[in-house]
Amino acid sequence: MVILAIGGVGKPVRTLGPGEDDTWVTVEQFERVLDTVAGREDVGLTFDDGNSSDVEIALPRLVERDLTAEFFPLAGRIGQRGFVDADGLRELADAGMSIGSHGWEHRDWRRLDGRHARRELETAPKLLADLSGAQVRSYAPPFGAYDRRVLSRLRHSGATRVYTTEGGAASRDGLLRPRIKVRHDVDQQWIDGVLGDREGLYRRAGRFVTRVAKLAHF
Repeated sequence: MVILAIGGVGKPVRTLGPGEDDTWVTVEQFERVLDTVAGREDVGLTFDDGNSSDVEIALPRLVERDLTAEFFPLAGRIGQRGFVDADGLRELADAGMSIGSHGWEHRDWRRLDGRHARRELETAPKLLADLSGAQVRSYAPPFGAYDRRVLSRLRHSGATRVYTTEGGAASRDGLLRPRIKVRHDVDQQWIDGVLGDREGLYRRAGRFVTRVAKLAHF
């Protein structure tokens, strides 16, 4: 299957950090993506960071099309301006959406000491589970960055799915699941190319599997 990664939708209500605007799309672009993937079981949708647009804009449009998605909020920003709050997390879960963890802050998990690793990989998912009422077993490392130690820590934390941003096709039952970023300049040609060029996706998937094989024994 193909898994798409989306940042924010619509006009931001907060100041975006460096590079965030690259994965922020308009409502029209977002609806175009949803209309293309509606009814397809071979396409998954994910949302990173926990922007308030997840609930205010994305959720009703997903429900309209009978689509589900996985949301990966930053636990340390819950309730801050421009981000989802506890009620929003519960609303997502009650609507049948899955809640995963993007960590506490937007930090590279490969460079964490023991204290920060516990906060990012244990405290963050526990808080998200408590607030949403949904068990957290999926993780999306910031920047898509991981290594053997990160994967070992995630498995220790009970992870069953780890989402990256390496692109290509994903296995439905694998631990590591590559995603393709939906960028600010997405158009129908890009959508058709990503979702229609299955041979190209499988070639990229082959490169991904090769890399994963190097990390297989951790």
